[in-house]
Amino acid sequence: MTDKVLGVILGGGQGSRLSPLTQTRSKPAVPIAGKYRLVDIPISNCLNSGIHRMFVLTQFNSASLNKHIKNTYHFSHFSKAFVDILAAEQTVQNAGWFQGTADAVRQCMHHIVSHEFDYILILSGDQLYQMDFKDMIEKHIEAEAEITIATIPVTAKDATDFGILKTDEENMITSFIEKPKTGLEDWISDTGEEMQGEGRNFLASMGIYVFNREYLINILNENEEEKDFGKEILPRAITQSRVLSYQYEGYWTDIGNISSFFEANLGLTDEIPKFNMFDSNHAIFTRARMLPPSKISGTTLNKAIIAEGCIVQASKVEHAVLGIRARIGKNTVITNSYIMGSDRYQTFEEIQEETSKGNSLIGIGDRCYINNAIIDKNCRIGNDVKINGGDHLEDGDFELYAVKDGIVVIKKGVALPSGTVI
Repeated sequence: MTDKVLGVILGGGQGSRLSPLTQTRSKPAVPIAGKYRLVDIPISNCLNSGIHRMFVLTQFNSASLNKHIKNTYHFSHFSKAFVDILAAEQTVQNAGWFQGTADAVRQCMHHIVSHEFDYILILSGDQLYQMDFKDMIEKHIEAEAEITIATIPVTAKDATDFGILKTDEENMITSFIEKPKTGLEDWISDTGEEMQGEGRNFLASMGIYVFNREYLINILNENEEEKDFGKEILPRAITQSRVLSYQYEGYWTDIGNISSFFEANLGLTDEIPKFNMFDSNHAIFTRARMLPPSKISGTTLNKAIIAEGCIVQASKVEHAVLGIRARIGKNTVITNSYIMGSDRYQTFEEIQEETSKGNSLIGIGDRCYINNAIIDKNCRIGNDVKINGGDHLEDGDFELYAVKDGIVVIKKGVALPSGTVI
């Protein structure tokens, strides 16, 4: 059955709400959990579900994403499996950028339909979850649906941020509203006893769709003015087609902004995290870097995730994620933070030269205090630097860093001089 399915992962637009992490990379290429990229999540879910043919659609800052896909997803020459990038391109028929999720698929359709498939699975590139798509597709086939939308029960507080829908006794969707601000009581659904017990009474679209091949081609061709699935295509389809709700009750979060990104990463340090990276049935695949094991000296660790290749001499690392090749100096304290690490090690010669010039090294120096912060890749944090994020800081975008919801984000590759206080 999965041989009849083709996966399409939407790389997202400019990703401005995730800026400054998206200033030099596309949203799916943003590092997560210390060693992965966001795009690894939907790709891994597909591979674990037996879906081995995927396209990733992107148009903004796609160089690092292209490099990651090329270096990571290699398949046997005797296999039909692939993960290919489809970037926005000018053609005789279309000279513009992708204008929305549906428009992106429409513009790439001539590449997509050159492959054999009966069903197309459309996914977002900026969500954290583990789902078995086989079950979703089986339910789609059993119900003789033309579209299936993955849905998740949410609370009234969260409902205003999502597309909310109602279903009949066969789980067929009968109505849909995008981000309702009033009249929520009219959209309460029977989500099951357990979900209702948690106050999760509303069915929200997860932005995960299964389409029948010919149906998708037809509906995209019917009205080329419709650019977006959630806002235009699906509301129209619900009134005239069989659209199934597939209710998912596991962990799922939309990495839409800095706050949700920060919470998702630090949530991985919990004793029993909601997102289980240690589930062998839902392995997360990423680039094999052949890095040495991490080396830790004199450090108190508590609720910490340490990726490969780190050199840590900090006095304390607590409720924090350290990414690949992270270097942390002596007597430094890291709390409530995500340190993304670096793309390379400096040689002894480079370290001696930089030190003789009084320059900071790649990593975090001695006697620093880092709290409520995200340190992007390849940053040089000098000695005695104090970064203390929190509600006392006003949001703003500055030359070397940004503050969003009290979280200090040090921009990729910047150097903070010794003694800097934020």
